[in-house]
Amino acid sequence: MTDNPLLIPFETIHQTAPFHLIREEHYLPAFKEAMKQGKKEINAIISNNDQPTFSNTIEALEESGHILGTISSIFFNLNHAETNETIQKIAREVSPLLTEYSNDIWLNPALFEKVKTVYNSDEKKTLSSERQKLLEDTHKAFVRKGALLEGTVKERYREITKELSTLTLQFGENVLAETNNFKLHITDRKELTGLPDSTLEAASALAKSEEKEGWLFSLQFPSYFPFMKYADNRELRQQMYMAHASRGNNNNERDNKSIIQKIVNLRVEKAKLLGFDTHANFVLEEQMALKPDTVHKFLHELLDASIDFARADVKEVSDFARAEGLNDELQRWDYLYYSEKLKTNKFGLNDEITKPYFQLENVEKGIFSLAKKLYGLSFKLNENIEGYHSEAKAYEVFDEDGSFLSVLYVDYHPRATKQGGAWMTSFREQHHENGNDIRPHISIVCNFTRSTEQQPSLLTFMEVTTFLHEFGHALHGMLSKVTYESLAGTSVYRDFVELPSQIMENWATQREWLQEVGVHYKTGEVIPEELIQKLIDSDNFQSGYAMVRQLSFGLNDMAWHTLSVPFDGDVIEFEKSAIAQTELFAPIENLAVSTAFSHIFDGGYASGYYGYKWAEVLDADAFEAFLENGIYNRETARKFRREILEKGGTRHPMELYKSFRGKEPSIEPLLKRSGLIK
Repeated sequence: MTDNPLLIPFETIHQTAPFHLIREEHYLPAFKEAMKQGKKEINAIISNNDQPTFSNTIEALEESGHILGTISSIFFNLNHAETNETIQKIAREVSPLLTEYSNDIWLNPALFEKVKTVYNSDEKKTLSSERQKLLEDTHKAFVRKGALLEGTVKERYREITKELSTLTLQFGENVLAETNNFKLHITDRKELTGLPDSTLEAASALAKSEEKEGWLFSLQFPSYFPFMKYADNRELRQQMYMAHASRGNNNNERDNKSIIQKIVNLRVEKAKLLGFDTHANFVLEEQMALKPDTVHKFLHELLDASIDFARADVKEVSDFARAEGLNDELQRWDYLYYSEKLKTNKFGLNDEITKPYFQLENVEKGIFSLAKKLYGLSFKLNENIEGYHSEAKAYEVFDEDGSFLSVLYVDYHPRATKQGGAWMTSFREQHHENGNDIRPHISIVCNFTRSTEQQPSLLTFMEVTTFLHEFGHALHGMLSKVTYESLAGTSVYRDFVELPSQIMENWATQREWLQEVGVHYKTGEVIPEELIQKLIDSDNFQSGYAMVRQLSFGLNDMAWHTLSVPFDGDVIEFEKSAIAQTELFAPIENLAVSTAFSHIFDGGYASGYYGYKWAEVLDADAFEAFLENGIYNRETARKFRREILEKGGTRHPMELYKSFRGKEPSIEPLLKRSGLIK
């Protein structure tokens, strides 16, 4: 009997990961043993002399490697949310082994032959729609992962995938290190005029934690963003901006430029081996958009609709800055600062006015209440469920009938051990096992403003919206109601996965919800009607600029991944050319987004970043149904749950969408919501 807690059944509440028992030295032996068990399970499928059937081949393949999947989920989630040098070292060692393990499955000719036999059999016609989908997905996965390759080409494919697994990890490690390595240390209070007391207090606390005098500012979002918004000192804003914008681009041991070149070239080569002109052609075959031309047309349609608005937005800020005394050209490090001042001037609104009404605990309560109103869900904090960090809380989630639905972990605040941004992930996906519905373990990870000695964690309006967004992803995972793990929850097309998250953002500007969630942390006063109206009125403030900024990311992504020949040029110049149509400021030499663009070089969004805007079209159109019937209308919510949230990847996304909405989506609701058409 092993004493490795990762290799034995979890004797915990809801079989959650026993984080209190897992030590770093357990991971590598557990990975190796789990891979050994997984190979035995695959060999049993191959050596089975019975006629290949859906049950003994496709289902058996689906169920294989279950322990390995559990270990991988735990380990790689921690590598993003609670990492250290040891975990990163293990990740670098184990990632090529996992890629090799995966390749041994997908490139196994005997196994593929059995899959083909089932795929071409008469049994296929008798299967349920979900089983047919699993069969089709499995067959296509083999083809897309090299099963048709032979000889030296197959071996080269193995080499490429192993190298990519290492390079993408290194890219992410470099971004995290570059984020953590910069600190702006200020000892003279006069240099910090304009900054709110809450920001100064947080900076003072950070300085004390590192045994320094004065104030310390980092590149983590809750520190960086308010500094850029409020600091009067233009030179310091420029210093912070340049540090943030040059991550992975400092010609040091953490530089990502050569890694980008290697990644994109390997992706080109891999696509060619598989019969595709570009990496984007390969990826988009399994997306709603289907091909790069569709994506380019979509992005340019939005760009044409928004570029004049964006230019007008920047001109408005520039004119305001000049009136405020800026005697120089408006620069990127000026934009947030003067934009925030202009917003205050136009609407009497800024983050410091709204934050007192958005205490984290109240926002959490309000979001849970929204889930109850829409879907009948209830959330119960269970302190006996171990988290991976002292700040990670665990809730039990129950359905309307009282049945257990999911565990939900929440981890809200930045740490040096956590990557930036916000995301939803899972430690266990929903699936059926031996006739039992195995419920999921879902996690929301954020980087929200911390509490201080003087005040609790108070969220900006953007952070409230981010919370709603990630909670939408969590609902997609928690409400999953499928049979097979590979089709569960968020296992859908990348340009569809943002629909459940982005639709939740719409409630952030709904009067009824704001009155519930907005309560002043000191006085208990409900957010005033006047302030709610200002939030609603300002919702489209600088929306043209925001639209074009997002489109620039999508165009940058597509430029890198529609390369059809190896890239040996300058990363900075390539990006500059790719996003030239979206440029709203004078260029800055030797700066690039790409060197810290983790979504596409260390995440799943390569050739898919456009999906955020694609899904915005879906969510704006879908939310019209709630506006038509009432934002808390249970029947509309039930239909969205039944047709979208529960279905996972069991049907094509457009089929699911039309089942909910009764029609294909229109781009007009998005343009209308963004204020780009009347």
